[in-house]
Amino acid sequence: MADNVLPSYLASARPNPMSNRGPWYANIAPSYAGIFLWIAAYDKLPTALQTGGVATALVGLVLAGLIAHFLFYYVFGLLGMRTGLPLYVVGSSTFGTKGGLLFPGIFMGLLQIGWYSVATFYSTKLVLGGLGVKPELTMTVFDPTEAQRGFSLLFVIVAIAWGYLFAFIGALGVQYVAKMSQFFPIVPIIMLIVAAVSGASGVGKFEPKAETLSSVATIGLLIQLVVGFFATAGAAGVDFGTAARNERDVSLGGLFGVALAVLFTGGLATLTVAGAHGLDPNHASFSFADALPVVNLKLSKYMLLLFAVGSMAPACFCASIIGNSLSTMIPSLPRIGLTMGGATIGIILAASGLAGQVVSFFGLIGASFGPICGAIVADYLLSGRKWAGPREGVSIPGYAAWIIGFLVGICNNDLVTRLLGGPGHEILPGWHPTAVYSFIVGFVVYAVLATAGLQGKPVALPVAEAK
Repeated sequence: MADNVLPSYLASARPNPMSNRGPWYANIAPSYAGIFLWIAAYDKLPTALQTGGVATALVGLVLAGLIAHFLFYYVFGLLGMRTGLPLYVVGSSTFGTKGGLLFPGIFMGLLQIGWYSVATFYSTKLVLGGLGVKPELTMTVFDPTEAQRGFSLLFVIVAIAWGYLFAFIGALGVQYVAKMSQFFPIVPIIMLIVAAVSGASGVGKFEPKAETLSSVATIGLLIQLVVGFFATAGAAGVDFGTAARNERDVSLGGLFGVALAVLFTGGLATLTVAGAHGLDPNHASFSFADALPVVNLKLSKYMLLLFAVGSMAPACFCASIIGNSLSTMIPSLPRIGLTMGGATIGIILAASGLAGQVVSFFGLIGASFGPICGAIVADYLLSGRKWAGPREGVSIPGYAAWIIGFLVGICNNDLVTRLLGGPGHEILPGWHPTAVYSFIVGFVVYAVLATAGLQGKPVALPVAEAK
């Protein structure tokens, strides 16, 4: 393919017209809030309580939400609003017409397979826990908890049934996902409030058990977990932004749907776990789901089932993005087939228990998309705070930014530490917000190389900018 010939994903691009857009509270805010209401988003956030108190953790959540909004969403929302075009088109300026096929195009779909595996793993655990199934029947081969490792045919069957059902709904199209999203987010909102109220009497009795307390470590870990979870969704702010009418919609949609949603979900989960430890000083886990039987034994099983119900919409959302991303970049293959194929990989990861390594997975996501986000923001600022349009070929600044930024981002990932020999061989302690570091490195590398003249030549895109 000659450089002056646009690939199909660009040649077929059409901006979302203003007539299809609406206010922030009808699209951007509820869409993002729905993502953060997924239990996978906040189940591990209370682990920060191991090194700091409740007040410090809440400060960390405020900072994490603001960083997610301003660094990882806002520019992307503006780009979507101003162009009306999706992320895979906008990314062709930073990564090139050919380079954009992988970053952020196909790469977004591949990462969503990972997200789908996490959704399936969590939902299967919640369903079996809510039904009161014996622990030995909920084991997985690679469960993150060593005591829970083993093979359970029941877990595999439930993971397959759950995974394929919601993959099929996602494959049918965004209209079906939207219908599910209208109702199911209400369920986790109510359950989070019930859980926090149930554990409220124990919050004042909570004391961190770590020998050395560190506010910096507590806040850093929360930023890492939130940004790692949010990085791909933040970049997808381009797609969400195409539904915005103006900059006010972009700003308010992010402040309420991202920053406030982080504090709401993470804050209530943190208060619940702190309450559980205050009520039962012998309680060992800092997982939100594990705290439910401590704060409310009578309702805990029902709550687990309802949190599984609340995970339906995010599962369908992930499946839909798998299909959209991969079918756009590989138009020769059918969308439903690509969706179900991607879901199959996700189900295998879930059934084996590999998808349960959530903290490590969040770190990899942040390391993967942090430099992509940083490079796109740098491109936006260097281009005079606008989208510059596609650039030919494969972008040297874009790919260099990703490679170097990714290497920085995985410096404290648990999977990397294991490869280096396990505990004691960390490049950086796990609490470092390396997802943010990778953003900064991606930004700087792209800016330096682009300023040095290594950007590709602009290519005309036969679509008008949305105004």
